[in-house]
Amino acid sequence: MNFQELSSLRADLAFIAHWVGPHSHVLDVGCGDGVMLDYLQSAKRCTGYGIEIADDKILASAQRGINVIQQDMEKGLGIFADNSFDTVLCLSSLQMMKNVEGLLRDIARVGREAIVSFPNFAYWPHRAALLRGRMPVSKSLPYEWYDTPNVRCATIKDFEALANQVGLDVLECIALHDGKPITFLPNWRGSLAVFRLKKK
Repeated sequence: MNFQELSSLRADLAFIAHWVGPHSHVLDVGCGDGVMLDYLQSAKRCTGYGIEIADDKILASAQRGINVIQQDMEKGLGIFADNSFDTVLCLSSLQMMKNVEGLLRDIARVGREAIVSFPNFAYWPHRAALLRGRMPVSKSLPYEWYDTPNVRCATIKDFEALANQVGLDVLECIALHDGKPITFLPNWRGSLAVFRLKKK
């Protein structure tokens, strides 16, 4: 897979990919259909594993040639030793976890760096929906309140505080909208928060 193909499938992943160094050993926690690892392996010569629980996504990842492990992320990353990976990715998955703090500590343990993304609950259309008395539904939060897999809602500022609490330094924080960085009022105008993190 080349950069153009990744960009057309997932603009957010195309932006995030530049933070992963060539030849890195990568763990993608909640890898979905394996698109990101497919790109990193073919274009950047990275190695590593994906973790996923959904059968259909496991199959899609395997068909892409991804080394994928079927496991519930809620059970942690105990199968991996400390500092096993150069980079751990957790992209648009953290908000689906009940024990966010525990998973984040585990991500910090097994990786030298981490890249985490999640829907920014402070995005202005989400705020507007709440003002109208409704739960937000948007491109980054595409589910109704009664069928959403998302169990946690966070803002950029919320996550920054948690990262600090679990012993992670924020190297970079970017708000994206449609895969493009938002620099002016990012917590208001960015639909997706992306953090690049390192152990303190």
